[in-house]
Amino acid sequence: MGGMRILAAISGGVDSAVAAARLVRDGADVVGVHLRTGVEQQGEAAGGSRSCCGADDARDARAVAAKLGIPFYVVDVQETFAGIVDEFISEYAAGRTPIPCVRCNTDVKFGRLREIAEGFGASSVATGHYARTELGADGRWRLLRAADEKKDQTYMLFQLDQAQLAGACFPLGASVKGDVRDEARALGFAVADKPDSQELCFISDAGHQAFLKEHAPAQVVPGTFVDPEGNEIGTHEGAIGFTRGQRKGLPAVGEPRYVQRVEPEVGRVTIAPRGSLLQREVTAQAVNWIDTAVPPIGTRLTVDVRHRHAAPPRPAHLEVLAGGDVHVRYEEDVFALTPGQALVAYMGVRVVCGGTISAFGPRGATASHGSKASQGGTASRGSTAPEQKTSAVHPSDARATEGRAADGKLSPGPHAAGPDSTASEADEAPSS
Repeated sequence: MGGMRILAAISGGVDSAVAAARLVRDGADVVGVHLRTGVEQQGEAAGGSRSCCGADDARDARAVAAKLGIPFYVVDVQETFAGIVDEFISEYAAGRTPIPCVRCNTDVKFGRLREIAEGFGASSVATGHYARTELGADGRWRLLRAADEKKDQTYMLFQLDQAQLAGACFPLGASVKGDVRDEARALGFAVADKPDSQELCFISDAGHQAFLKEHAPAQVVPGTFVDPEGNEIGTHEGAIGFTRGQRKGLPAVGEPRYVQRVEPEVGRVTIAPRGSLLQREVTAQAVNWIDTAVPPIGTRLTVDVRHRHAAPPRPAHLEVLAGGDVHVRYEEDVFALTPGQALVAYMGVRVVCGGTISAFGPRGATASHGSKASQGGTASRGSTAPEQKTSAVHPSDARATEGRAADGKLSPGPHAAGPDSTASEADEAPSS
């Protein structure tokens, strides 16, 4: 790695700090960058205890770069990030539960930053994500789960394409979190014991619904809680922001109830016992194939599938459908399959593919949020991947030149940080 120029995204958290330090230790020519998303302009709304984008994070990022003795720049990505927030609002308004961290990784950290890396003469972007990449003998890049199963973030990276994977560097992929913190302490980083970010960087402690009420008031329609038969059992201030599988904030009606269906346009939220949210079949759209090129329609694979960031992969059968969709049948019931969330398939540690849940239920069924399920079916075991060659990063050796990104300047002043780790989810509600 000696002499290779690498752009290191430094958010102000412990993971990105140690990732950058390892690159410097290994002799890379490291340039530190920090994201200005515009979230910091919301003041305390962006600086709650669950956030990662406060002014303190920006100062911490600058301090890390100074300690490492590397150049440090702030990258303005406000325009791109605003689009992510707008999509977050529109998806909730449609009754779906989005994962903005997935798009942030694709469009910002390995999108805009990749463009900026090219301006610096670097062909690689390094982050503090817990994930690994591998170059196969067929010349195709693979995405592999991290050594630390509890911190693995491949679920949030499934949309990266081949060019993005080729230019991605994950120095923490083979490490466990405890060792990373120990290393940060040994390096004298002030962020060594800084808590991990636990929520979306643009959501305050008041939560999703308060954010949506403030930023999309026209979409907030007061309405009712109903049971599966349509009987009214309570009222609420707005259906937007509720998510399938949610338990918090619901009326007490005997046995525990969970959100089963959300209809923001009419202000209706259907709640039901847990058993009503158990399914085995689900359809995903906008599928990105990583382990292989898009297989022929009808291809069937036996895989392990993750439908929430914090959920372990579960055995399932996948079939490739027309139009790029996939249909998955789990071997056991799964709780709260949710439109808008990601569905990521694995074979061992390899990410096979990932897409966005569009419907759940058997073939031809209609999802509870209104989208029609694609045709699908059961499956049998697929083929294994070709022999692979491990490669952490392969940037070219080039000299940096300061320049502008597509939608922002590079500037040396301290501004707000980008997330150091992806958002985690509530105990039973899907991630968002």
